[in-house]
Amino acid sequence: MSDIALPRRGIEDEPNWQRLHPATLALALVRIGPRSLQFLPAVAALGFTGNWIWIVPAIGAFLLFSLLAAWFRWLRFRFLVGDDEMVIESGVFARQHRTIPFDRIQDVSIEQGLVSRALGIAKVGFETGAGGKENDASLDAIALGAAQALRTTIRAHRSGEAAAPVAASDAPGASGAVPVAEDRLLFAMTPRQLLVAGLFNFSLAALALVGAGMQFFDDLLPFDFNVFNPGDWIDLAEQYGLDQWVIAHRWIAGVGAGISLLFIGFASGIATMFFANWDFRLTREPRTLRRTRGLTTRTDVAVPVKRVQAAILVTGWFRRRFGWHELRLQSLASDGEKERDHQVVPFAQLDAIDPVLAEVAIRRPDAAQAWQHSHRIVALGPIVGAVCATIGGGVALWLGNEVGWLALVAAPLIALIALWAARFHRWADLGEQVAIRRGAWKPKMTLLPHASVQSVDLKTDFILRPLGLATLVFGVPGGSSLATHEIPAIPAAVARDLRTRILAARARR
Repeated sequence: MSDIALPRRGIEDEPNWQRLHPATLALALVRIGPRSLQFLPAVAALGFTGNWIWIVPAIGAFLLFSLLAAWFRWLRFRFLVGDDEMVIESGVFARQHRTIPFDRIQDVSIEQGLVSRALGIAKVGFETGAGGKENDASLDAIALGAAQALRTTIRAHRSGEAAAPVAASDAPGASGAVPVAEDRLLFAMTPRQLLVAGLFNFSLAALALVGAGMQFFDDLLPFDFNVFNPGDWIDLAEQYGLDQWVIAHRWIAGVGAGISLLFIGFASGIATMFFANWDFRLTREPRTLRRTRGLTTRTDVAVPVKRVQAAILVTGWFRRRFGWHELRLQSLASDGEKERDHQVVPFAQLDAIDPVLAEVAIRRPDAAQAWQHSHRIVALGPIVGAVCATIGGGVALWLGNEVGWLALVAAPLIALIALWAARFHRWADLGEQVAIRRGAWKPKMTLLPHASVQSVDLKTDFILRPLGLATLVFGVPGGSSLATHEIPAIPAAVARDLRTRILAARARR
């Protein structure tokens, strides 16, 4: 059965079990590619032993076995959507029967890869908040319209509304979405915005990855792809009789290599931004913020408003001068293994971010806000490291190792940078929320409502105690928060007063 028929009956009344879309078998063919890497050693062993005649039959047997296994899994998987719960049965030899009440489902995510979009199907994930998994249950392949209809039905049930019945269709690509009121658009990205964001997304890590790939495939390509070497530019000029002129002006070769580096860095940043955030849309639904994005893999993720714990504004030292920021929301509903915080605004000015913050009842401090600084003692750790590096460099020179000069030069720079970075440890009390700022190279501001804090630890040690200082560490559930939420090295009396007020706010909740 290709689509979901949503029966308006109980589970016990002769349930009409559904199967996944038949295109599941097509997806199985795509997944065979990565899995075939485990089969390569056996094929290589046949080649090394001279049994070349068995390689093709072995590959054919592997493909046949994989397809049969996928077919059996598809045949033994079935699900049922009832009035107030979903039942999923799976397993070829060991059967698993799982019932998921709609009231337990916190989010229904829809994801489409490149192949899935071509086939008009989608993967539907159900998050119940149990076990800390990305999705506690999922349907790998159902028609896109049916996936949207299922999400609408669950949303209507959780809102206490009656969902309109969904007509079933036998066509694999049929769409049976329930018409709903149009959601309010909060933020969207046009191709021009993606281009600008990609230009600011220049990454040295991406540049290193491209360079490593060039070196790895250098012997396999029919042309020289190493554009980083100035000598290659001299060789190129020789083809046009300009080699002597370029040799006389060697700086031109260096400039050419530098331009190549910049081009690859900017191109990789633009490509990353386009693939990840194509047609980015953030909409406000009755209970959630819904984010859809992606060029090859289209994802649809909801962030329940009531489960948002904190907002995190991230920028860069260069982007900040142009007013560009990124907004992430720390939520009890995670956004997968790779992105523990929800990126709801990838790249925007603050005036476009403020409406999104207003939807989750978090406000950003204005320009006139007075900030308090942490004590410069926060730079003590890097300074101690610099002193150790100096001692190590001196010992290396005493032993006759010239590399010790590197440590002697780097150590003062480390200490100076640490003292300079300590200026950016700031915080502000905004009444019902705390704002924490830190970072010079990649500035970050965390907006933390008092009511979201589950615990507040007041820590001191043999260094902070004589100075009358303490560090506040906030326990906030959900997400990774990109770092620990803490206010380091502030006056102990101020820390105790802030801790008391935050705990009182939690008691009133």
